[in-house]
Amino acid sequence: MEAIILAGGLGTRLQSVVSELPKCMAPVTGRPFLEFLLTKLKENGITRVILSVGYKHEAIMAHFGNSFQGISLSYAIEEEPLGTGGGILLALASAVDDNVFILNGDTLYEVDLRTMMQQHCLQKPAITMALRRVEETARYGSVETDAQHNIVAFREKGEITGPGLINGGIYCVAREALLKQGLPQRFSFEKDVLEKQILTMQGFISDAYFIDIGIPADYERAEKEFTDK
Repeated sequence: MEAIILAGGLGTRLQSVVSELPKCMAPVTGRPFLEFLLTKLKENGITRVILSVGYKHEAIMAHFGNSFQGISLSYAIEEEPLGTGGGILLALASAVDDNVFILNGDTLYEVDLRTMMQQHCLQKPAITMALRRVEETARYGSVETDAQHNIVAFREKGEITGPGLINGGIYCVAREALLKQGLPQRFSFEKDVLEKQILTMQGFISDAYFIDIGIPADYERAEKEFTDK
């Protein structure tokens, strides 16, 4: 299986604790966060990863090179910021599988990717999105589904509070379905594709371990929880 990791984030909210590094390279227990993500991908049968990089990508390339634990690594380098969508399209240009996983480089969500791929290939939506149940959706925004787990609505951060489903930041995407949309070079995958629901989408609900290191409090929590694990 093949995956794209969005690893070009500046980590603006983490600048107070991690400076001069891409967000995915923030050290947790002495190792770049991206190492933990790649290790989980290997455990799930991923053999090829395309890293969508931009800000200080040299640090990522110098650390990982062209392989990690047997996973083949290649790089789609943004010469200027293209947004999450533009970064995905750039990376998809060198993808070979019909269905490709896309992951956020600052989130570890231990979803069973093999089972997620099986559902995606059986149901055949354009996008299957991993959804996580949480007790408080206000920080993330929420996702609504129907009885068949088709995604029917997105709610903005703070719009709805309390328990619900959130976007876990892992997608299985039918490559050609996305490429043939005629999308611009620079756009937001979340705002311009997911929230506008221009493609068929289905949720894959998993209660697996989840952490997003995008804010200092959760970055510090990752340090403690990864040490305990």
